[in-house]
Amino acid sequence: MNDKHVVCIVGPTGSGKSSLAQALCVSKGGEVVSADSMQVYRGMDIGTGKVRPHERMVAHHCLDLVDPGEPYSAALFQRDSRAAIGQIQSRGLIPVLCGGTGFYVRAAIDDYEFPEGEQIGNPIRDRYLAMFRDVGAHGLWEELYRVDPASASIIPENDVKRVVRAFELIGDGTSYAHQKKKLASIPQKFPAVMFGLRVTPDILRKRIDARVDQMAEQGLVSEVKYLLDQGFREGITAPQAIGYKEIVEHLEGRASLDEALDQIKTATRRYAKRQRTWFNRDVRILWIDYDSMNSDAACEFISNRLDTLA
Repeated sequence: MNDKHVVCIVGPTGSGKSSLAQALCVSKGGEVVSADSMQVYRGMDIGTGKVRPHERMVAHHCLDLVDPGEPYSAALFQRDSRAAIGQIQSRGLIPVLCGGTGFYVRAAIDDYEFPEGEQIGNPIRDRYLAMFRDVGAHGLWEELYRVDPASASIIPENDVKRVVRAFELIGDGTSYAHQKKKLASIPQKFPAVMFGLRVTPDILRKRIDARVDQMAEQGLVSEVKYLLDQGFREGITAPQAIGYKEIVEHLEGRASLDEALDQIKTATRRYAKRQRTWFNRDVRILWIDYDSMNSDAACEFISNRLDTLA
């Protein structure tokens, strides 16, 4: 990576990040690096809001890296995103890191060193995933609370991925709570400028609802059915797989389609709130009022800002 800045476009789901990132890339000469923890999965296209291939005006990186349910982590994203950023810059283009997974954004641009346990093939991970299959999410979380109450108290009990991660960190001689506290003071590793899209909650709620309805029209149910037929049930029913686990409930007869879509809308709004909370803590982000500003005006605003850094 050279001394050119990485441009980060962040914000909650449904705020318009993808279209703005593409517009900026076209205007300034760049390529998109996705920072979305669910868009790394092959076949999970409609439900994750991936820009469809025929709508991509520039190259996109860090999409479709693994099959659903296959282990993937922020440490692996750090490796993959930095490789993509280096390739983009080597061609004289601007890397535009775009996404709503805040930890992935920080993993790419900040000087965060992951313990070895974050990698694939960790026996501690395998052990506690097996425990999860035996005792369920609540039982696994209770075991974490017994050995590390500080970490358990800040991890929702149904967030199996983070609960297992907490056990891995214990095995490395540290804790999830300590790592989370440390994250706030980690310095930036590479030159980057960060822009956030701010949308008022009421407008964002309407956008999210419309987006979920559009996903249904585009074939979300068929996409989920295909993934089930391919044997990816475990991957698409994971707690973080919003838009997939709800449709599985519908396909298995436990919810009507309308009920499933309402559940997706509610879960997505809650996720957007968590994203806002995460990004609001990062003082580096220059916020853009995206209620009133369209993509052309926002692109011009960002371009002018970048010109001052040249």
